[in-house]
Amino acid sequence: MGIKSLLVRPFASTVVKKLEKQRKNAIQDQKDLFQFILSRAQITQFGKDHSFEKITSHYEFTQNVPIRDYEELRPYVNRIIAGEKNVLWRGNPAYFAKTSGTTSGAKFIPISKDSLPNHMNTARDMLLNYIHLSKEHSLADGKMIFLSGSPTLEEKGGIPTGRLSGIVNHHVPNYLRTNQLPTYETNCIEAWEDKLEKIVEETIDQDMRLISGIPPWVQMYFDRLQEKSGKTIIELFPNLKVLAHGGVNIQPYKKKLFDSLGTNDIQLLETFPASEGFIAFQDTLEDEGLLLNTNSGIFYEFIPLQEIDKENPKRLTLGEVELDKNYALIINSNAGLWGYNIGDTVKFISLDPYRIIVSGRIKHF
Repeated sequence: MGIKSLLVRPFASTVVKKLEKQRKNAIQDQKDLFQFILSRAQITQFGKDHSFEKITSHYEFTQNVPIRDYEELRPYVNRIIAGEKNVLWRGNPAYFAKTSGTTSGAKFIPISKDSLPNHMNTARDMLLNYIHLSKEHSLADGKMIFLSGSPTLEEKGGIPTGRLSGIVNHHVPNYLRTNQLPTYETNCIEAWEDKLEKIVEETIDQDMRLISGIPPWVQMYFDRLQEKSGKTIIELFPNLKVLAHGGVNIQPYKKKLFDSLGTNDIQLLETFPASEGFIAFQDTLEDEGLLLNTNSGIFYEFIPLQEIDKENPKRLTLGEVELDKNYALIINSNAGLWGYNIGDTVKFISLDPYRIIVSGRIKHF
């Protein structure tokens, strides 16, 4: 047993206690967070435009802050790009996460210094929680691969800009750097086929214990490993324990992934990350659903799907949701997103604690 597997035990135990508290205090955490982000944003241009200093309740908030998509947020983003400060959140964003919009062209989603921990700490907590539950402490002694976008960043209005996965790569904690694959240089390769070839070359003879990525990328990685070695993935990586996935529904890929693995004895860990925030993650090894991230800088609203096209839709807080109903997910965050419709629908399968499944995209309904 390596030194990291020994050191990870107390950290994992601390995270588990933190998550237990979060499960119990979800409603109060959301209420406190609502008041906190409103007070912090009063000095912003958005806060002044929407009278944040006068808002004392969620109802007043809904009367002052309409639901927005990116096109309606764009004028504020353009002001940030033009050099204005204190527009959506205090100061300037630390980054823009660049995404490909289907109707809006490229989107530039602000990530603030205050919202960065939401992305980083949630991923850390998910991993440490798994280690505690599974007792797989030796996971920390092996290699982990994160199939991600390039960490090479450009600038937009003087603000570092890139894919979320590339931004996150700059903030991987030092204690994981020696475990992480592929190398930074390989991650910077833009052409996917060239990058994949190099990833395979760097990892094929390593002690891989965790693989993370969106299912189609993971399957392409598996395909190339098998083409090159003639072996199943578990034959190449006998200590592999976890496949962490998110971004797209794994169900269409699941059978082929397990066929490539050559075993069903691999733990799947589902995540719900987005450029707008790390929304939820799988917190148990048995129960279905993802634990909603209720104390990490995001105040949620939920619009019943049948209300989404109304001029003034009903906007529910966490304490008002019901089981097995589709809701459009709306976020308000310490990144400066307000009444922001991310386009996903969720359904609660548990209210104690608050666990969701991603039920689709609004446009599909």
